[in-house]
Amino acid sequence: MHRGLSMRSNRAVRFAFRTLTAFLLAICWCAVSARAQVSPGPLAKAHQSLDGVLNCTKCHDLGGRSGVQLKCLDCHTEIRDRLVQNRGMHAVWVGTNITSKDCAKCHSDHNGVNFPLVHWQPSREAMDHRQTGFPLTGKHAPLRCEECHNAQEILPAGRTGIQVKDLNHTYLGLSSECTSCHQDEHRGQLGTDCARCHTTEGWKPASGFNHATTKYPLTGAHATVACAKCHPSVAAARLVAKPDAKPYVQYTGLSFATCTGCHADPHKGAFKGTCESCHNTSNWKQVAQLEGFDHSRTAYPLLGKHSSVACSECHSKGDFKTPVAYATCSDCHADYHTGQFLVRAGGGDCAVCHTVNGFKPSTFGVMEHAASMYPLEGRHAEVKCDDCHIPKGKDTLFKITQTQCIACHEDVHKGQFVAEPYQNRCEQCHTVEEFRPAHFALARHRETRFPLTGAHIAVPCAQCHQEQPRGSITPVQYRFEDRSCTACHNDPHAGQFRDQMAARRADGTAAGCEACHTTIQWKELRGFDHAKTKFPLLGAHRGVACIDCHRPPALETTLEHVNYSAAPIQCSGCHNDLHGGQFDSRRDVTDCSSCHNANRWKPADFDHDTRTSFSLQGAHQNVSCEGCHKLMRIVAGQNVLFYKPTPAKCTDCHGNDERFQQRN
Repeated sequence: MHRGLSMRSNRAVRFAFRTLTAFLLAICWCAVSARAQVSPGPLAKAHQSLDGVLNCTKCHDLGGRSGVQLKCLDCHTEIRDRLVQNRGMHAVWVGTNITSKDCAKCHSDHNGVNFPLVHWQPSREAMDHRQTGFPLTGKHAPLRCEECHNAQEILPAGRTGIQVKDLNHTYLGLSSECTSCHQDEHRGQLGTDCARCHTTEGWKPASGFNHATTKYPLTGAHATVACAKCHPSVAAARLVAKPDAKPYVQYTGLSFATCTGCHADPHKGAFKGTCESCHNTSNWKQVAQLEGFDHSRTAYPLLGKHSSVACSECHSKGDFKTPVAYATCSDCHADYHTGQFLVRAGGGDCAVCHTVNGFKPSTFGVMEHAASMYPLEGRHAEVKCDDCHIPKGKDTLFKITQTQCIACHEDVHKGQFVAEPYQNRCEQCHTVEEFRPAHFALARHRETRFPLTGAHIAVPCAQCHQEQPRGSITPVQYRFEDRSCTACHNDPHAGQFRDQMAARRADGTAAGCEACHTTIQWKELRGFDHAKTKFPLLGAHRGVACIDCHRPPALETTLEHVNYSAAPIQCSGCHNDLHGGQFDSRRDVTDCSSCHNANRWKPADFDHDTRTSFSLQGAHQNVSCEGCHKLMRIVAGQNVLFYKPTPAKCTDCHGNDERFQQRN
């Protein structure tokens, strides 16, 4: 008995195991089938950890009425942060207003494990690096991407927020500062803005450096001294605590307040004054001493070309005791400019433009011109002085009284803008940067006699203001006397609406085509009212298409060349006579409107009492028309109900009905 129970128990266990196994296999098959139906394809290698139907919601938002939404930026926060900050190449391409669905336009997935998520167009090497905000110029241009974009070049501050584990496979995190890739050869002495002195073409020479902008401008013989003479190479340990650091050139902390900071004092301190009292930077041996007299000790040191002037040129007849006037240059020199600058601040001080080293070239440049009544901007800054300040005899005219552009430039518009509101003020449309393109904006066009509205706004300027044939008075016509629509557009109506177009607006101008049409769209007839025509549209006529009444010429399908005045206004002009002409001879019936209206053909508005000899009374009022009018005839191949003759006697309709006889 126990053995039998045991065998039955084993069979039950095996049955349960088979059932459970089949159930689990069914679940797995359903999952695989569901995955095959839901997933559009395998994920790329970078997203393999997200493969599987249970991970769909990590990348896709399945809710919402607009379908499945991507959530790329939820994981790729480094891209999202840069978009918010309007930084990097993605911000240049797509701007800051981006959603995750935009990512799939360039980085589509579900295309296979080996499908690349990043597509370089046309190639990675040919990418325009300017779009990143860091253009590759000079020696940066031939570098391979990996030489800069690698983990070693990413500073700790740049690694924050980058989700990529292997920083050798990201293009983010690099700093645009030179010292993030290059060693600071100056060890922090001159800041981090390397571009002030150097270019990407090469570290040497420092073409952007100008010693004149430092605290010690180089003059005279100093200008030819080798840099290393004053700027020594020192050990890096002085500023940088790196035993393996290379020596660097010292540019700061140098003594230059006195000559003895660099030069030995050959006089062993015999003179308490400065070296400049006797010497200059041009030549040590060129001492400012005339026959034992040091002119630099006076109130007027002799500098530049003054140092070579003979004493007698200023001190006539050897008179050194009588003071010589030297307050202004004109005390000794003639006014070469004949008083043109006397009204300027300082009474025409020559030193504003000239130096004692020579009258020419003048030091008056673009920056100095900015303080004048006419600052030089744009292309004017490139013009040679003589092009405006034309020599007049021995003198040059510097004080120019003309203020308008046409005083120097040809009026290429040939007087089209002489009148108000322009008065030849070229700056209203042009700039000193370039004559073209003009900056005549849409708002300015509203101030003209032809404001741009509707579709006119999108028309290129050159389509209306066209180049005129060679030999014309004006190269480009901007002023049009005829501003009507037909001056530019053909009249498809061939003058049918000439009177309507000639009607005047409130401002006194002709309505033109705008009597019916608008500038937004030709087919938009805002100004047309059919009620003001000879045939107002009433009832069912309102729903009739224009082309059903205004028939175009043969083979045409538009209304452009329709003869609108030829449209019939009588019912018979459009509708067939369903009565077969039986009412044509009736003098009291003029047209269809006597019985029908424009709302609908049936029921007819017919007064049987006044229009016929058989007044409807009593029960006759409830009888349908067809109850009495049954005579049918064929007219032009159509069955037509005729209303006459119609029986008028009672017996004609009722016969010998006893009920009818009893009532009578």
